Amino acid sequence: MTREQAKQKAEELVGRMSVEEAASQLRFDAPAIERLGVPAYNWWDEALHGLARGGTATSFPQAIGLAAMFDDALLEKIASAISTEARAKYNALSAEGDRDIYHGLTMWSPNVNIFRDPRWGRGHETYGEDPYLTARLGCAFVRGLQGKGEGLKTAACAKHFAVHSGPEALRHSFNAVASAKDMEETYLPAFRALVQEAKVEAVMGAYNRTNGEPCCASEALMGRLRGEWGFEGHFVSDCWAIRDFHENHKITAAPVESVTKALKAGCDLNCGCTYQHIMHAFELGMITEEDIRRCAVRLFTTRFLLGILGGEGSEYDAVPYETIECEEHLKLAHEAALRSCVLLKNDGLLPLDPACGETIAVIGPNADSRRSLIGNYHGTASRYVTVLEGVQDLLAGRGRVLYSEGCALSEKSVEPLAQPNDRLAEAVAAAKRSDKVILVLGLDETLEGEEGDTGNSYYSGDKGDLLLPEPQRILLDRVLALGKPTVVVLLAGSAIDLSAAQEKADAILLGWYPGAGGGRAVAELLFGKESPSGKLPLSFYTNDALAEMPDFTDYSMRGRTYRYYTGTPLYPFGYGLGYGKCSLELLGTDRGAARVRVRNESGRTLEEVVELYIRDEGSPLAPPNPALCGFCRVRLEAGEERELSVAIGKDAFTVVDEEGRRIPGSGTWRLWAGFGAPDARTEALTGRKAVSVRIS
Repeated sequence: MTREQAKQKAEELVGRMSVEEAASQLRFDAPAIERLGVPAYNWWDEALHGLARGGTATSFPQAIGLAAMFDDALLEKIASAISTEARAKYNALSAEGDRDIYHGLTMWSPNVNIFRDPRWGRGHETYGEDPYLTARLGCAFVRGLQGKGEGLKTAACAKHFAVHSGPEALRHSFNAVASAKDMEETYLPAFRALVQEAKVEAVMGAYNRTNGEPCCASEALMGRLRGEWGFEGHFVSDCWAIRDFHENHKITAAPVESVTKALKAGCDLNCGCTYQHIMHAFELGMITEEDIRRCAVRLFTTRFLLGILGGEGSEYDAVPYETIECEEHLKLAHEAALRSCVLLKNDGLLPLDPACGETIAVIGPNADSRRSLIGNYHGTASRYVTVLEGVQDLLAGRGRVLYSEGCALSEKSVEPLAQPNDRLAEAVAAAKRSDKVILVLGLDETLEGEEGDTGNSYYSGDKGDLLLPEPQRILLDRVLALGKPTVVVLLAGSAIDLSAAQEKADAILLGWYPGAGGGRAVAELLFGKESPSGKLPLSFYTNDALAEMPDFTDYSMRGRTYRYYTGTPLYPFGYGLGYGKCSLELLGTDRGAARVRVRNESGRTLEEVVELYIRDEGSPLAPPNPALCGFCRVRLEAGEERELSVAIGKDAFTVVDEEGRRIPGSGTWRLWAGFGAPDARTEALTGRKAVSVRIS
């Protein structure tokens, strides 16, 4: 069914409704209209890295880990698997009369906000700090969710529109002030790409105000969305965000005023309860019947495109329940976990030899933690494999594994009645009796995530600093002081100061939140079954670097992210090592692509990511550092050589002026090609320099 056909059907159906019936459909928990054959429908579903909160589903790495793959083709396959499972669950559960929350086909994903500050608790829900990478990955995810037919497999949603990335504690009342240049250059490109290129079906407004206007009723943002960008789908508020208009932002005095402001601006669907006041606003003459019906038509257009109204059905109605956690999807999750992990340091300890018969100590609060596998906005897996279990399985019959929790994740003791550091002696004893140590540290959703409020059942929020919790720092220092060959595995979703590990550990592997089965992938990488190939989609800093950055509430990009930060990061954007080296030759370029020759110089199979960066050499409007403008993942057998054409983003040869206008650049650019960013820190860590060419 085409959009025009779906819209015609929606107009006809809504035209048969009373005003009250049409108004009732603008809530996320839309009731049935039995006389018209309209079933109840709950719009709220989550699919950030697998179906979330709705029962059993395949668990993929958290979004920030998926970004570290630098692989839009694989991400599209993952999103397609997620949407297949959504259809399978919807088909089976609706047949049983279950139309509850988290069981629908409208996925409130992906999150394409920019991870501009390393303290932001929700940054691990995003694709990192770069607008180009975020746009490319976001488009791939939307394509996978929505399918390739005329109708929709599921409906994706670009969130949170816009200029939203902390502080979490202030989000219900905060006014994010961003310049026109930063808006066009950083905060809006991904949303524009998802609307214009991927044809995303929904956009969700943010909690905060942007430049004085609440995002769920912003004339500037929503006007650009439907006007300049030509958005045709529906707009949904973040959950209870419209209530914030009168309770927190204080831009309205009462719910009826908030309803009026949101509805007239074009917010079609309310996640929350404020739209229960629609009829009151209508009776007072504050909104019109046309306002109500316009929103209802947009929402029913989506439902018709999904094929869940009108009796015509959908090509996806036959997707069976058995596709949930099927072998194909579990293999895909495993492949993603392997590609997402980032090797930050290796002094030759890795890969470990699984056949050596040694004793390996696996230590740390995240070593046997299921919670550290799954991030937030997660579903329920039928099986979990922690890092400890992955190592035990891999070494079964070939070596001894000793285990100690070492410390609590953030509390002073593991047992409430025990003295502080009650697992430290055990950890030291295990490490002393081992040949090598795998120390698994980090965070989980209780320490970084979304602010706890009405729509969120737990509290975590932002990080106060970039340090590991104190018990983990004590554990790290004591284990490293033993002098045993030690690899630190970090399971976390954001930048952590790993200075002590960088100085004293033999190797560091960043596993992110690798998914329910991610411990197997981490073990396989540690023991050399595959070579790590992930790249950082954000910069890692030392904790002291926070003093150099603007205040968390300052949304200026000055001093933020790899494009504007002028200090030295601990680990730079785009960085990641492997178990071998590739060489790269730049063969030629034009405005659309760069041709490169890549050769695997090692004796084993490797995967690498070719990264392109560009900077306008003649314009003062260009960011101070080169910006990512293209990437391509490639798999090479030992000694294999391949020529690749790597597309260059269409905005690469433009700059943005202070009025927010994207204009042609100076006419002289420098393009770099390499396996990381063209900066001094990457060169120091890798021993390789990106190749470059001037383009004019």
